[in-house]
Order: sequence, then structure tokens, then C-alpha cells
Amino acid sequence: MIIPEKKKRRHLRNIALLVLLLLVVVGTYAFQAFNPRAINDRENRQDIGTGGRVHDYYNRDTENKDVFVENYGDRPIMARIRLSEFLETKSDGEAAFTPLVPGTVRENVESWTTWIPTADNINVRANVNGSDAFNRYSTLTLGWSRPGQVAPWYMPSFNHDSDDLRTAAAGHARDWIEGDGATDGVTDGTTHPGDGTDAYWSSGDTFDNSTGIWPGQEIVQEVAQNLPQGRPPMTIEQWDELEDYQKIGDFWVIDHQTGWAYWASLIEAGNATSYLLDAAEMTSAIDETVSNGYYYYGIHVDSQLISPRHSDDFLEGGDERLADFLTGIRNNSMNDAGSTNPRFEVDSPPSAFNFDTMLPGRVFTMAGEEYRYLEDMESGNHMIIRHEAIRNTGFMEQPQVLSNWFNALDTEVQSMVQPVAISVPAPGVADESITWIDEVTRWLPTNLSAFPAVAGDVTSVNPSGTPQAFALSLADVVRLSTPEGGFPNPVARRGARSSWWWLRTPGPSPTAANWGVAQAPPTGRLHAHNPYTNDVGGVRPALIINPN
Repeated sequence: MIIPEKKKRRHLRNIALLVLLLLVVVGTYAFQAFNPRAINDRENRQDIGTGGRVHDYYNRDTENKDVFVENYGDRPIMARIRLSEFLETKSDGEAAFTPLVPGTVRENVESWTTWIPTADNINVRANVNGSDAFNRYSTLTLGWSRPGQVAPWYMPSFNHDSDDLRTAAAGHARDWIEGDGATDGVTDGTTHPGDGTDAYWSSGDTFDNSTGIWPGQEIVQEVAQNLPQGRPPMTIEQWDELEDYQKIGDFWVIDHQTGWAYWASLIEAGNATSYLLDAAEMTSAIDETVSNGYYYYGIHVDSQLISPRHSDDFLEGGDERLADFLTGIRNNSMNDAGSTNPRFEVDSPPSAFNFDTMLPGRVFTMAGEEYRYLEDMESGNHMIIRHEAIRNTGFMEQPQVLSNWFNALDTEVQSMVQPVAISVPAPGVADESITWIDEVTRWLPTNLSAFPAVAGDVTSVNPSGTPQAFALSLADVVRLSTPEGGFPNPVARRGARSSWWWLRTPGPSPTAANWGVAQAPPTGRLHAHNPYTNDVGGVRPALIINPN
């Protein structure tokens, strides 16, 4: 898709200034539109019923620029987009344009400079192959955020032909194919209704394409809403700092090694991503460089849409973390072994889950409660724990808090809960009696076996027990604190939204200092504390369930 702009004089700077060449592959999901072998290859894979299209809305006068991906098909797809830039200037008296980055040529978009952000800031271009040279002249607004608004509206593509590689280009945008690859700043190449301004479409709007004004179905169609942006766009370096359960969602992640921006979840049928790009504006520095003369600035957008089964095709040349990331997208979680379990924030009934494919640490929302999956206990049994502690609840209140919480659960969830036998009071040990591998982090004790009753207080299914919610013991937490366990690191131990929580293990007596998991640094440490309550943490119920 192309949206060129050739500036004539400095006082015309507020008129068009962006070239957008959008090369998109849809339907059969070959990577490059100019590679017929790839197209034929993917056609043989028979991805029947899938389809996607990149939307590009651009307005020269306002410098609004909206780029996102729509899945108009009936199967999930994966998407990535890569930007490259070009700038050349010519002052009066000069015979020819001079490119900002030597060796780049306006007519050869393959020579343009790939946009590469720095690892820790997507708003600053990195010093890689000349990308940082554009920091002075162009500001890209990435992502979409408006105070008091949830998500913008768009007109879905009328074009559902998976063999048609054209994009949905509106306003001053120019589709690469429709515009015949022009970079002259005047050729028309629109393929979609709208004037390219911000918020052009509103709830309830329709468009009548019954006369075939635009490519595709000749119907009257109503607008749809983009997915809300779950997080602002980020680099894969920043993504790596998220907790595993946060790494898959509705946001863009940029591999700062290659410039490819990945939508961090499957794009389900009928959905459209939030914006990767929301505006492209020239800075005042262009006035200083070309006080009298001309300049030409352009962005080339290379997009690739594929079926999830072919996600490995995205791996070549990417960051070392990319393989795990793509697997997480394909599985809807970084902690799933290949299933269609709902994403963690999607509240779903118990019947929607395949617990056998969950990996320890997987977060999910079931019947109104958010849980963390802890382990497969075999024979169809699975241990899970409420993701966040029940705040303002104390150690001595645990039996009543656990009972109240359990009784309020959805009946279908209650029916899956297995019987356990919990000693009251549980075996206890004094804080000062325990020694640690590291006295600061207090991650794992070295002498728990010296207290057999405490070490043996491990929760398991007991047919003689009662189906109930329970608090984990000190021995439970220690057992689950392994690289492959439910608590692979200190942060994973902490409850959701930075909550601390009580264990059921007391000190020498229930009224003494009792054991819990700390929220404050060092996060996740095991320590005993005198009974108290506050709004930062409390009781954290666990369950053993069997859906069979």
C-alpha cells in the first residue's frame, strides 16, 4: 500500500507527507506478493475458509495514519508487519534529490531503511543501518490510546477474495497493487471507503457498496470495532520482562533485531487488531534542512499473514525468544502444551478447558474466578490456586474465608473439586528454626526434613476427606518451587496484582508468627509473621479438581 507525498515548499509542510507502501499477503498466506512460487505453495496447503486483510487509513492534511489487520475469514490467523522509511531532499539550486540514508532509492522500496526501535524504547529508532537518522525528521505514533474511549470503529473489508492481495486503503492511502507500485505522490490507489481522518467511522455507521464502488461484495455493511489495545506496543526485550501469563494478549510486540511487529495473539475470525501505527508526523527539523525546496518522505509496510500451523515460517533471522513467543501465540498461552484453551482473560465455563494440556503457571479465568494452574497430579487430578489473594483476611480467619469462598463458587466448578484431608491445626515450625539456601531471598529451606510433620504436610486427594478449598502448606510451596513447577521463580509465587498470602503452616502455635509468601521485596520469600490483615493480601484458596 502506498501513500506518497512530495513537498513543494516549506509553507506546504502541513499537507501530505507520508508514503505508505503496503505489501500484503492474504488468504492463502504466501509471504511475498511478488513470489508466485510461495503463493502456489501455500495454495496447496488448503487453508480453506481463512482470510485476512490489512487496513490502511491515511489523511494527508491531518497526518492521521491507521494501520491494522482484519480477519474476515472463519479461522484464526497470525500477523506481523514491518515498516521501512525513505526520505530525500532537494533545495533550490540543487540538481537532484539527496537521500537521507546513502544507497537508498525512492523507486526501489526494497532499498528503504527498516524501522528498528531501540530495545527499551519503541519511540526511539536504533543506530542500525541508518534507522536512527529518521529520529530527527519523523515521529511515529505507535498503538492507539484515547482518554475515555475503548477502541475505534472501522468498516470491514468488502473484499473476501483470498487470492486478491490488495489491501483496504482509504483516504489518501494507496494500495501497492491498485496504484501499480507508484511512488509519485499523486496516483490514486484507494480500495476502501473513508477519508482517512481519525475516528472517521462511528458506532452504527453503514456503507452501501451495492453498486460495486469498492472491490468485493456488493452489499450494505455496518461498521465493526477494533479490539481494545491490551498494552501499548513494546519490544520483545520489554515483552520478556512480563510475567508469562501476561505475554499473550491484544497488543503488538516488535522484534528489535528485525523490525517485525507481531500481534501477540491469534486474530480470531471476525476480529481486527488494534492499531500498530496511529500517526506519522514530520518534525520542524525538515524546515531547517529544506528552507526552500522539496522533500519526499515515505513509509513502506510489509505485512505477512499466515495460518497458525505455519508459525515457524516467521522464525528465520528473528530474536532467540521468538520461537517461544510464536508457540505461545499458537497455544493462547505461554503455559500450554498445544490446545485451544481460552486466553487467560477470557472468562469461560469449566467445559471450555482441557486441563491435561496446561503447564504449571498457566493463568486462566473460569466461571468468574481467575486461577493459576499449579500441577498435574495424575489420574485426572489438577491442583489450581486463586490467582489473587482475598485481601483483608487474616490467618486465624482462614477456615471461614475458605468455606465462604468455596460455597460461592459456580456449581459446575464445585462438582469437580476433589476431597482432601487438612489437619487443623496444621503442623507448625518457628521461623527461626528454618535455615535457607539464601537468607535474603528465603527461596528454599535447607532443613525442612528436620521437621517431619511439617515436611509431610503435602496436600493430595484423600477419598476419606472432604471436597473443599484449602490453603497451601509450607511443604506444598517448597515442592512446587522448581523450574518446571507452579512457582518457578519468586515473582511467580506472588499473588496477582502484587498480593501477599497466608499459608496454612503456623508457627509453634497458631497465635505465634505464621507462615506466608511476601509481596514486598524480596518478592516471593517465605517468612513467618504475626497475625494481621491489610488490603495488600490475605487468604489464597487452592483446589484439586478433576473434570472427568
